[in-house]
Amino acid sequence: MKLAKVALLAGLTVSASLAPTAASAQELVADSGDTGWMLAASALVLFMALPGLALYYAGRSANLQGATRAVTSLLAIIAAVSLLWIVIGYSLVFSPTGGSYIGDGFNWMLNNLGMVRGNTTVPESAFALFQMGFACVAAMLAVGAVVDRARFGWMLGFASLWTLIVYVPVAHWVWSGWLGTLGLLDFSGGLVVHATAGVSALVSALVVGKRSAPEQALDSGYTPLFALAGAAMLWIGWFGFTGGSELAATDDAVIAIVNTHLAASAAALVWALLERLLDGKNSALGVAMGAVSGLATVTASAGYTSPGGAMIIGVIGALACFFAARSLRTRFDDVTGVVAVNGVGGITGTLLVAPFLLPALGGLGFDGNQTLVSQLITQVIGVGVVLIWAVVGTLICAYIAAVTGKMRAED
Repeated sequence: MKLAKVALLAGLTVSASLAPTAASAQELVADSGDTGWMLAASALVLFMALPGLALYYAGRSANLQGATRAVTSLLAIIAAVSLLWIVIGYSLVFSPTGGSYIGDGFNWMLNNLGMVRGNTTVPESAFALFQMGFACVAAMLAVGAVVDRARFGWMLGFASLWTLIVYVPVAHWVWSGWLGTLGLLDFSGGLVVHATAGVSALVSALVVGKRSAPEQALDSGYTPLFALAGAAMLWIGWFGFTGGSELAATDDAVIAIVNTHLAASAAALVWALLERLLDGKNSALGVAMGAVSGLATVTASAGYTSPGGAMIIGVIGALACFFAARSLRTRFDDVTGVVAVNGVGGITGTLLVAPFLLPALGGLGFDGNQTLVSQLITQVIGVGVVLIWAVVGTLICAYIAAVTGKMRAED
């Protein structure tokens, strides 16, 4: 009996000594629920790209040849950007040993990945996959204004170069580098993806030039039904864009998705109302463009604001993008509306982060010593720096890609 008590006491002592080790080990193990949600969110983001953006672009193209060129180019762009992201892109953006301005090759070919990403319970491999979708969508948006009139080879070369020269540095600055340290907030890519790609699309439209019949930009496109279907897919796929950015299957992810949906809903109805008031009728794609404008505008703050704030953001985004579309689309022949909707929406949404952080509007409040004014100044600085880099980098990419041949397809 005495021996049994001694053995029991020894067993309890060993168990107690091992408990901290077991707890420490558990901290390094990914949560299956969070991992499953990240895999689903990654699929939704790629669903935005294919078939979402592909159908949207095809439907907005002027003719069958342009639609075919658009879809073919987007397929190739996704393939090229995916490979670039795995080989070096992820490491240059998120490498833990990178500097303030660019990462290094520590994670090239997804080597040296951690069991989990940072302080999350998500495997770093799942995080890399999720972010790959962001890079693909950004590259597809960057060619959106010229997707039916630029050559296949030029678009493929341009998008590949643009990913490395423009997208990668911007993503690093905001999410891992000096702009993030400065206090810039961009929840799920309003600035990094949409504003950056929108400005780049504008520059590429200026470089490539208008179509021979730019009045075609006033039409609904080759087949509006494709564009409507693509917009619907974008709406659903966007839930992965914002909900996945929480990096966990939590209530915060749910709120981000709710905010995304409410902003799109409010913007769609406001766009339709504006068309009715100013034109006396609704266009075939008005509601779709309105929804996308709300999605692009709320992206930067989907996880920071309240459902009521998201609805107001959607209204503001629709107003800004609607009038931008009227002004920019025919002037620069932005056939898909990327500049006016994604670009203007992304910029507007990034600036709106500051006021909608206010607790009075349901926001999460400011970090550290930030105030409304200082946060707004930080957002403005971030937008200015990123847009300047996007303009310069896009010009470099456009003319380097042109070395392989002409930019424009034959009329």
